[in-house]
Amino acid sequence: MRLRWSAPTAGRVADARQRFVALVLGVVVASFGGLVLASAEGTLAALPGLLLLVPGAIALRGNVFGAMGSRLGTAVHAGTFRFSLHPDGVVGQNLLASAVLTLSLSTVLAVLAKGTAVVFGLSPTMTLADFVVVSTLGGLLASVVLAALTVGLAAGSVRFGWDLDNVIAPLVTTLGDLLTVPALVLAAVLADRSGLTDGLAAALATVSVGVLVVAWRIPTDRLRGIVRQSVPVLGVAAVFDLVAGLTLEKRLDDLLAAEAILVLLPAFLGTAGALGAILSSRLSTQFHLGLDDATPVPSRSSMRNIVDLVVLAVPVFVVGALVAHLVAQATGQSSPSLADLVVVTILAGGLVTVLMVFVAYYTTMGAFRFGLDPDTYGIPMVTSTLDLVGAFTLILALVAVGVA
Repeated sequence: MRLRWSAPTAGRVADARQRFVALVLGVVVASFGGLVLASAEGTLAALPGLLLLVPGAIALRGNVFGAMGSRLGTAVHAGTFRFSLHPDGVVGQNLLASAVLTLSLSTVLAVLAKGTAVVFGLSPTMTLADFVVVSTLGGLLASVVLAALTVGLAAGSVRFGWDLDNVIAPLVTTLGDLLTVPALVLAAVLADRSGLTDGLAAALATVSVGVLVVAWRIPTDRLRGIVRQSVPVLGVAAVFDLVAGLTLEKRLDDLLAAEAILVLLPAFLGTAGALGAILSSRLSTQFHLGLDDATPVPSRSSMRNIVDLVVLAVPVFVVGALVAHLVAQATGQSSPSLADLVVVTILAGGLVTVLMVFVAYYTTMGAFRFGLDPDTYGIPMVTSTLDLVGAFTLILALVAVGVA
């Protein structure tokens, strides 16, 4: 007989509290990443195409480490988690896999970004070497801190009784927003330096290919399995994020005219992705443990999780608008009125929330039913799809309200 997930009211309240605190903390943190983006007007203008890279680079951090956190969360729930950095352990294998994926996929993202710019006639843009250096070095800088945070949260969930499914997605994805933007801007210092940039790009590309080949063929089942399952889905996710970046790059003048939107951007995309990642991670745990069926029509248990997250969505998006407006005002950035910014956020957030539920449930359910690991497949597809949808809905709402 199948077990059923029956969280008591007190448990659902505790879950809601953990999620709300984590999401709001994530919004505040990500807004400072947005402030860095809004303040980098000169860099964005000097290195055309950099904004094209931003959603993909941000999402890659969240995808790699959000999926890692989801796998560790499942291990915690299943009782197989042990805090050990030994290369053969659960944590060690996940860290090695995440390092390989960060390095190799950052290089792939750079190549795809340059190709996207060429195909869609975005000109002028950075050179391929510039893209490789900015994407790969920026990704590595941000990933060191995210790796430590993800492992620390997993250990904290065991020590303090946190539900990792509730906290890992919003904190990892939004801290990724904060870290990735300044890391890209910092790495951009090494761009457009002729021979130095070209040599560094060639070295990074060579190392990226080398570590990916080794990890793909390594006899360690867990590491090899994570890498082989992750590369295809992260590649598809990168394409979605590049289309989102293309949407934003083409509206760069409008965004620079209302810099509060640039402050809001990482928090908005991060919140949409975090909500979807929470739902995906929660469903994945239930499916793995046999607490719920992966059926085409969501069960009552799945619907409870969906409703709980939808209820949180609107207030969290509104908080994002308020924080973006206050940060913009405090730092002298241009901004539409607070009322317009709130209306834009509610319109875009409402649309993206509806799509978040659909994408998160059916991606996770489909992965499980086809025998794939939903921890590995669910979060990357959810967050990257929502980056694309979020960028479109945000631009659509800006036009509808008359801000852009």
